[in-house]
Amino acid sequence: MRLLLVEDDVELVARLKPALKRAGFAVDVADNGIDGQFMGEEEPYDVIVLDLGLPQRPGLEVLANWREQEIPVPVLVLTARDAWHERVDGFKAGADDYLGKPFHVEELVARLLALVRRSAGQPAHTLKQGGLQLDEAHQQVILTDGRAVDLTGTEFRLLRYFMLHPGQILSKTRLTEHVYDQDFDRDSNLIEVYIRRLRERIGREHIETRRGQGYLFKGDVE
Repeated sequence: MRLLLVEDDVELVARLKPALKRAGFAVDVADNGIDGQFMGEEEPYDVIVLDLGLPQRPGLEVLANWREQEIPVPVLVLTARDAWHERVDGFKAGADDYLGKPFHVEELVARLLALVRRSAGQPAHTLKQGGLQLDEAHQQVILTDGRAVDLTGTEFRLLRYFMLHPGQILSKTRLTEHVYDQDFDRDSNLIEVYIRRLRERIGREHIETRRGQGYLFKGDVE
């Protein structure tokens, strides 16, 4: 899953970015409100972490502008402001969740995963599809026979995106946009390599190739 972190605190970004990557997110960063708003408008993020106290353009204004443009991406507001009325203002502007500083990274990750699952219409506590269960804490997939299979970071992000969108035809371009960050070479055919590896781990029957269209994850395979 692809995440946008809009935060101007350099030390906090240095702490959060590797932790978010370990949790299975492809992370892009913006350090001001103008760049953050533009990236949120132009790129297909799965979730956004937005600080309110941003230079150049306040986070609350950025959020309101996204919602005015009907950008539905889940947004978790991250801020040092902890007054109840400021939280209310954030929710009125379109925030999906709110976390005050200081905070534990583990809580941030848990809230983000719950937001992504809910936005995809999945239960907030676990991800199960096609007889498979994703162990997000250990980046493993539990197969139908109970075996736990370790996944690489890319395999994990790819399978999670498939399981969040069962029964949908997903183009190679769409998968690439949601599995890799903005620095990845979008013309690469590596996504095909990782799909082949993923099939070897979970079984070919789970991922169907639709020629000229993309790939489909079968949520009804048992």
